[in-house]
Amino acid sequence: MVKIMDYKTYQREDGTEFHSLVVQGGIEAVKSKETDRVYLTIRKARVSCTFDEETCKELIGTTMPGKIEKVMVDPYEYAIPDTGELITLSHRYEYLSEDDVTVKENMVEQELVI
Repeated sequence: MVKIMDYKTYQREDGTEFHSLVVQGGIEAVKSKETDRVYLTIRKARVSCTFDEETCKELIGTTMPGKIEKVMVDPYEYAIPDTGELITLSHRYEYLSEDDVTVKENMVEQELVI
């Protein structure tokens, strides 16, 4: 399950606005690569939607089935909001619906048979 925590408003090139919901997954334990210690974190993702601003506001706090998963992407630069430090990332977090999760967990990779 994920919980809708907030929404963000963006402007398209043509000047029109659209909204995306900020969704948050459950708490998870992760082991630090630097210190080898375990810490707790929560994954967040943004999901585009067709809702107006009022609907987005009303949805805050509701839950929906699915999960947030780490997806590998081409490297890109990211500025850490608190420090302004520029780092290079090669992943993003993406919302997967319950159906997407089921398909992904049960998919068998195709094998080449000669």
